[in-house]
Amino acid sequence: MAVLNHPHTGRHRLEKSHSTLHGNPWWTLLAVSIGVIMVGLDASVVAIANPHIATDLNASLSDLQWITDSYMLALAALLIFGGKLGDRFGRRRMFFIGVVGFAAASVAIGLVGSVAGVIAMRAVQGVFGALLMPSTLAIIRSTFPAEKLNAAVGIWGAATGVSIAAGPIVGGLLVEHVNWESVFYINAPIGAAALLIGALAIQESRSGGAHRMDVAGIAALSGGLSLIVYSLIKAPEWGWLASQTLGLLLAGALALVIFVLVEQRAAEPLLPMRLFANRAVSIGTAVVIINFFALFGTLFFMTLYLQNVQGMSPVEAGLRTLPLSGALMVTAPLSGALTQRFGPRPAMTGGLAAVAGALLLLTRLTIDSDYGALWPAFVLLGAGIGLVLTASSDAIVGNAPVDDAGVAGGLQSTAVQLGGVLGTTILGSVLSSRVGSSLNGELTDAGVPAQVASQAEAAKELIAQGLSPAQLPNAPTMPAALADALTTGSHNAFMAGLETSVLVAAVAAAIGAVLAVFTPRGATGEAQAVEKD
Repeated sequence: MAVLNHPHTGRHRLEKSHSTLHGNPWWTLLAVSIGVIMVGLDASVVAIANPHIATDLNASLSDLQWITDSYMLALAALLIFGGKLGDRFGRRRMFFIGVVGFAAASVAIGLVGSVAGVIAMRAVQGVFGALLMPSTLAIIRSTFPAEKLNAAVGIWGAATGVSIAAGPIVGGLLVEHVNWESVFYINAPIGAAALLIGALAIQESRSGGAHRMDVAGIAALSGGLSLIVYSLIKAPEWGWLASQTLGLLLAGALALVIFVLVEQRAAEPLLPMRLFANRAVSIGTAVVIINFFALFGTLFFMTLYLQNVQGMSPVEAGLRTLPLSGALMVTAPLSGALTQRFGPRPAMTGGLAAVAGALLLLTRLTIDSDYGALWPAFVLLGAGIGLVLTASSDAIVGNAPVDDAGVAGGLQSTAVQLGGVLGTTILGSVLSSRVGSSLNGELTDAGVPAQVASQAEAAKELIAQGLSPAQLPNAPTMPAALADALTTGSHNAFMAGLETSVLVAAVAAAIGAVLAVFTPRGATGEAQAVEKD
């Protein structure tokens, strides 16, 4: 009775409820998974919105590449730094700062109203994502015991994979029924949920000892990646062997060499080179890059194909990716169980082999392909991506020392974004170059007069998006037969570029599958081969 009449009973019950959640591994996992969903969604949701952003803001193909790449480039350049900040100042704190900043930048993207503004705010999104992402894996590593780490990483991997795969579906619904800006506004309520649950559940963690920021390493890494990406995006316009292209590529490569040299000499490097002494970590990093090179590059131009070539609505195009999402949802957690039993090698090798097979199937697409030619490839692609996602994450994070958990999380996330940047940049530029080289021939073969075909080459940027000059609202009046021939030739040129790009991605995935064979057997779950200097 005394307890019932106690004036602070309500407060005690609240404190008891809070203590039940605080430090609870599974509620912690839920909070960080919601944060991961927000970042993963924005990596792919923009793909379905790209055609509408291009129309609304008069964006070129290179603009669309930058809208995708500015986000992923900022993530790739700063994720390891974000992991170091979490290790030093607290992973819970960096997670919260990242969630708030990411949500605010997302709202700003919808309000800015210009291509340059969207690109700039996408980069800001990436900066805050770089604080958020590495903290998620580090928080999981510090919260779960070793025997449950594989299962936790499997769920984290499923959240990452499903959010990336669900992006086109969510984006299709929002673009068609609201507007393209809404694909960014949705991050505000998602971020609020992550903050609410995280505030109740996540315990603060950090690595011991004092830390110094590796400014020289940060500058060399971000500068090198930026120069390489910029040169690859401009290569179709300048020429692949042009002095500007080769000069920037060389400068970017030199900056990355300087980064490695700086890291080898720094007292507290941004990315400790000792991590790569562990073969599981180094191969796992390469496999992640190749895996997401294939995924993001494929999503980038497949959404252009579905909407601009086949004329689907955003929802119809998004729904066509459901087999990819479904397969990924099944195989990402399954990969965690397989990795716990057999190590990461079987899942990584088999997954990348499946990705290569899926991409080879996509080389057979034509302008008029029905859905039966598409969904088996998407199922195989989703299954392969899911298998690789969790196994490679475990190979990296599970084999790094606990004190380097934030850096290892940053390394894994950097590899994801770097793969995405390279996939969008290289494959998009390959597509654009192939369109430019084949356009005149495809147009004349379709019946377009030589003079008109030459004039149409000025529109190759639009044609590289799967559009035809005859289909534009401001297109000049022309005979129906000429308009049909112009559309057929333009679409055939796009399909030639698509085939070449997919083939390049398939070769990369096959090389990755061979590389994964050399992963040490059973290298999982514990930092067993890397010792701190």
